[in-house]
Amino acid sequence: MADHKGTAAWTGDIKGHGTLSTESGLLNAPYSVGSRFEGKPGTNPEELIGAAHAGCYTMYLTSVLTKHGHQVQTINTTSTVTMNPNNGHPIIERIHISVEGHVSGGNITADDFQRHAEDAKTNCPVSRALSAVPEMTLEAKFVG
Repeated sequence: MADHKGTAAWTGDIKGHGTLSTESGLLNAPYSVGSRFEGKPGTNPEELIGAAHAGCYTMYLTSVLTKHGHQVQTINTTSTVTMNPNNGHPIIERIHISVEGHVSGGNITADDFQRHAEDAKTNCPVSRALSAVPEMTLEAKFVG
């Protein structure tokens, strides 16, 4: 098992500001209500969820393709996390995964790639953790 930590520190009331950081030290970023809801500089939890999801999804899909004898050249994934302010009770209501794969070997077809992309959407650990999100969609593009 592996434990990985993320931390948050906040100063002030809801109009204050904070810092999100990771145990590795690679992330130490400011966040605020402005960066979360108003497009101001800084990061936000949903952006970080999207990055974590895209990373996990890509690794899982690469693993599945490799296990089926395909050679992965590149996989590029974007996970778009949509949050609805929901009258003061914010909810993540949708996640859309967009993936493009340059894959060869093992006579892979676009249908094969779609099947493996769907498998990753369902089974990567972060997708599974996000299963409470009401809608998760996938757009997969295969480039042989």
